[in-house]
Amino acid sequence: MRAFFQRIRDSVFRVGWPADERKALLAMRSSFLLHLHAPKVRPASLRLAATWGLGLLSLFLYGSLVLTGVYLMFYYIPHPDAAWRSMGDLEFVVPYGVVTRNLHRWGAHAMVAIVLLHLGRVYLTGGYKAPREANWVAGVGLAVLTLGLSFTGYLLPWDQLAFWAVTVGSKMVASVPVIGDAAALLLLGDQTVGEAALLRFYVLHCVVLPVALTGIVAFHLYRVRKDGGLVTSEHAPEPTEGPRLWPAWPHLIYRELALLAGMVALLLAASMLFNAPLEPLADPTRTPNPAKAPWYFLGIQELAHYSAFWGGVFIPAAAIGALIVLPYLDRRTAGLGRYWPPERRWANSVFLFFAAFFMVVTVVGTFFRGPAWALMWWPP
Repeated sequence: MRAFFQRIRDSVFRVGWPADERKALLAMRSSFLLHLHAPKVRPASLRLAATWGLGLLSLFLYGSLVLTGVYLMFYYIPHPDAAWRSMGDLEFVVPYGVVTRNLHRWGAHAMVAIVLLHLGRVYLTGGYKAPREANWVAGVGLAVLTLGLSFTGYLLPWDQLAFWAVTVGSKMVASVPVIGDAAALLLLGDQTVGEAALLRFYVLHCVVLPVALTGIVAFHLYRVRKDGGLVTSEHAPEPTEGPRLWPAWPHLIYRELALLAGMVALLLAASMLFNAPLEPLADPTRTPNPAKAPWYFLGIQELAHYSAFWGGVFIPAAAIGALIVLPYLDRRTAGLGRYWPPERRWANSVFLFFAAFFMVVTVVGTFFRGPAWALMWWPP
């Protein structure tokens, strides 16, 4: 019997726990997850500051959102008469329902923030340049899909916060010239947020966007391997002592496991200490003052307050378009792999200026806008 179970284990774990460098390389090649890594890595890529683990954390958060989301789907009913009650049942009826919802909510917010930080990190180190142009465009698409996933999930609790946040967001969509009204109607299925919108957001959040994001993630990981991984050519000269390449097992794998353990601890702590908000049942007749979009769109809402077209449509679309065409226009190779090289001082300064600008308008929209969207110099 013991030999029988030994054969089963060997059929899954063909190498076993690596005891030397040769078995470590074999384990990297034979493992479904580990073979996504290169068998050996540059010493510079092992430094935390090289990537801050943002890509790995983004992938981990997406996986955790899929798992917690599937669990929540078993108890959620996508109908205005039952959606809000489903959220309440998580607290009193569903085993571990509150913690699971909290993990899903805070994980979604964390994924938005980390994906945007990852995009900024790649830009600042010049990781969008040849031969990584297509992968950069895929990364921009992943950031947009991440925002879409979080936005569509925002409506599902069907409380006052969700209802009016999506109402504000749909009005931004409607402000797009020529196609805005048609796009808003396609998104909501009606002139206002209602039963059709809830069903469409549910399908988008649970099926359409996850399938699209999973496909692009697969392409993204494939191109990371094919394009040579981390850009370290200039800031990481060949070591004069020791090996030029280090085995990914255990040097890289252990660092990644430690990083993931830290993220798990933070998510669990946040989920145990802070409950995801659930306001009263959505009421179309009672408009909050002010009605605000989700935090990651509050900067756009702040700009749209000054001009619906220029602030709410043109600037975001121009920013996304500029990021997409950037690697095909910027062909210089100097200063790659460093955060602040003299050769990229101007490019990085412009990027950081616009990033700081969007952060400022987001903070203003979050804390300094009161009733009737009036500016308040002290947060209420």
